[in-house]
Amino acid sequence: YGSKTKEELFLLAKNNVNFLLSKKVDAIIIACGTVSANCYQELKKIYEIPIYDIISPTISYINNSDYKNIGLIATEATVNSHIFKNKINKNVFEIATPKLVPLIENNELDNIEIVLNDYLKNYLNKIDVLILGCTHYPKIISDIKQIINNKTMIINMAENIKLKENNGHSIKEIYYTKLNDKIITNTNNILNTKYQIKEVIIDTNN
Repeated sequence: YGSKTKEELFLLAKNNVNFLLSKKVDAIIIACGTVSANCYQELKKIYEIPIYDIISPTISYINNSDYKNIGLIATEATVNSHIFKNKINKNVFEIATPKLVPLIENNELDNIEIVLNDYLKNYLNKIDVLILGCTHYPKIISDIKQIINNKTMIINMAENIKLKENNGHSIKEIYYTKLNDKIITNTNNILNTKYQIKEVIIDTNN
């Protein structure tokens, strides 16, 4: 998603929301920094269902904190939206990191620290906190910690979303628009739980 245009992102996001609505969901979380940055406001305008983005809670947290110099690593589309710089009332360094998602998705992590150092080396002594502006990035948080100053706080945006928990019985279903062994392996590495896998075809022309 990180290299797509805003128009492409909105079409994909709208199709995803429509599919989820067909499953009679009660609320939708946009668990993608790129879509949150570029499509959240538009989606809220056209749907009545509660929709939560992953960026707003982090922005609120930062604005109410004592941090002064904020680092952000994110996709190109998120950085180009400037949502963090425009909404955070602190000094924000926006760093586009387009190489990270392909490396994470392909599990090509042997040289990830070299790539991270290349992105972060000019900011290491300038930031108090580093926001992981893409929900792929917590997968490499241990590698990021090896690069940045120990005093620099790392923020995983997912940890700032607060929703009421359902303590009753629930079934986790994961739907894919593309399914292969690599994707299943990545899912197993991220989710320590049982789930049902279903592959669906979404008509992108509607």
